[in-house]
Amino acid sequence: MSARDLWPGLALLALIALLPFVASNTALNFLLSVLIVALAAQGWNILGGYAGQLSFGHAAFFGTGAYATAILQLRFGVNAWIGLAAGIALGALVGWAIGALSFRARLRGSYFALVTLAFAEVLRILANAADVTGGAAGLLIRLSPGVANLQFPSRAVFLWLVAATVAGVLVLTAWIARGRFGAQLVAVRENEDAARALGVDVLGVKLRAIALSGAITAAAGCLYAQNFLYLDANIAYGTWISVEVLIACVLGGAGTVLGPVLGALALHGVGEIAKIALGHIVGPVPGVDLIVFGALLVLAIAFLPRGVMGGLRRLGQGLAR
Repeated sequence: MSARDLWPGLALLALIALLPFVASNTALNFLLSVLIVALAAQGWNILGGYAGQLSFGHAAFFGTGAYATAILQLRFGVNAWIGLAAGIALGALVGWAIGALSFRARLRGSYFALVTLAFAEVLRILANAADVTGGAAGLLIRLSPGVANLQFPSRAVFLWLVAATVAGVLVLTAWIARGRFGAQLVAVRENEDAARALGVDVLGVKLRAIALSGAITAAAGCLYAQNFLYLDANIAYGTWISVEVLIACVLGGAGTVLGPVLGALALHGVGEIAKIALGHIVGPVPGVDLIVFGALLVLAIAFLPRGVMGGLRRLGQGLAR
């Protein structure tokens, strides 16, 4: 549970922040997508990696943050920064509510995972039918450029904002991993009954973990809405984000500070390479990225059970010996 990978993570983000000076808009769009998924994956990491509460429904938090900031701006004319804060707060509230209902019922393992999936699906159906969300047509976020609307003339500025947010969450995760709360999360993950016998408030720890996880994932949803400027229920509450954050964490290394970032980079990097390679050979292949994601998950479980971070640490230990 060491936070020693914090500084390499911050160095990696600093390197990404320098890329706008040499990269094209296509590359910047790719990096933005990677960082948004990495941010959401870090939210999943708090709950699933550190606390051991596996979720299949983080789309519930992602979509809540995305819709909150979009609706507040479009329907009520609220400043985008206030909308961002409100989306994060609402994501934490939704997380706490799901946790209160699930953990008080003592749901664990696959039962908890299925309940989170069910909540995300219920929210998707509601968003698809509600007028305030634009229904099936969705919301087109038409905003004039300006700092108040989180719309900048250069893609680089928005990339720096997202990278700074990911860096802040990395620091927060490292601080948690080093502290009392991090030790309690690990105790709950390893053995809830033993943690309870040692005096850990298991329910309180899990509720704080899911609320924090919901807030971080909702922040990713808010930034997604500001980046792509369009939402519908299948995007905001779709299973795609739940699947991607889970695979990114497993691939990068769940329960580590840097793992979700490395996992998101590897996941999208390999997916893009596969698209380009197959595009040159046989033409466009719809859904090839999903095939790649599945293959990477199988390979990670088979050969890197602790993810890329675990593999790098084993390599470093071998070289040291």
